[in-house]
Amino acid sequence: MYKSLIRPLFFLIDPEIVHHLSFKLIKFFSKIGFAPLFRSMYALEDKRLEREVFGLKFKNPVGLAAGFDKDAKLYNELSHFGFGFIEIGTVTPKPQAGNPKKRLFRLKPDKAIINRMGFNNGGVYDAVERLKKDHKVLIGGNIGKNKLTPNERATKDYLICFDALFEHVDYFVVNVSSPNTPGLRELQDKEPLAALLSQLKVENRKQAQKLNTKEKPILLKIAPDLSNSQLLDIIWIVNQTAIDGVIATNTTIERDNLKSNALLTEEKGGLSGQPLAKKSTEVIRFLAERSNKSFPIIGVGGIHSAEDALEKLAAGADLVQLWTGFVYEGPGLIKRINKAILANKQ
Repeated sequence: MYKSLIRPLFFLIDPEIVHHLSFKLIKFFSKIGFAPLFRSMYALEDKRLEREVFGLKFKNPVGLAAGFDKDAKLYNELSHFGFGFIEIGTVTPKPQAGNPKKRLFRLKPDKAIINRMGFNNGGVYDAVERLKKDHKVLIGGNIGKNKLTPNERATKDYLICFDALFEHVDYFVVNVSSPNTPGLRELQDKEPLAALLSQLKVENRKQAQKLNTKEKPILLKIAPDLSNSQLLDIIWIVNQTAIDGVIATNTTIERDNLKSNALLTEEKGGLSGQPLAKKSTEVIRFLAERSNKSFPIIGVGGIHSAEDALEKLAAGADLVQLWTGFVYEGPGLIKRINKAILANKQ
């Protein structure tokens, strides 16, 4: 029903408007009692799907990537579609409007999206108020810096977000790989990145001791556009700082072999969706092989089918995430992936 009826209607409307509209519809239908129906249609409960990764138990290995529920407005409602975990954010210390509109573009012939949202969010403390509700699903907190914060003061922004979210999320993701905040990707360079992650590790211990609880897993989200040399640096940094894993990958700035109109493909921003599938899988495989699987990997980028997800898992991913595939293929994709994982085990 989604691909034959709902998606064609949604795709007649500006994508950012549709995003907000879909939130209202999901919240409304969940509130009036449709949550059990959503679960029966889309969720697959099976103990064989459970995964224990970086000390957390996931009901299944299919999650929702950051960028969809930026402000933690819908995580419980979205869990009814069968996600094993949901990542909120990217959040920043202060609220910010993001980049000027129009900033979200569908490339329908490519099953892709270009976005230059620019970390639009209501600020970390706004998200914290919503996260105080009971969680029906594991929550990741994706953190970044404000646009106006210079890179030399970026660590403070990440620490503010980390401290604010510590009691309210299950794991953290350090986003230094979005192409839509000027200069942000420079923080992926070896020295600044190692320094940032080391500071967060220190803060993790402090918060855990202060609250008499366990430290929270810290993951690094990387760009797909890194060279092999840079990826080797990432492996060194992850092992050196002893963070808990990597999310591979964020959106790409490359525009190779696209079918859509040049007026769309030349829009600035990060490209996600099917054109990213091969590249993100190659990054996963490189990290897994060169690191001898010394850390967990969450695979994301271009998953539009169960086969796409299985490829990433076979390449070395421990978990996978959806975003653009969820938009194009609908919530049924989650169940199809989980069914394929079970069938592949047999």
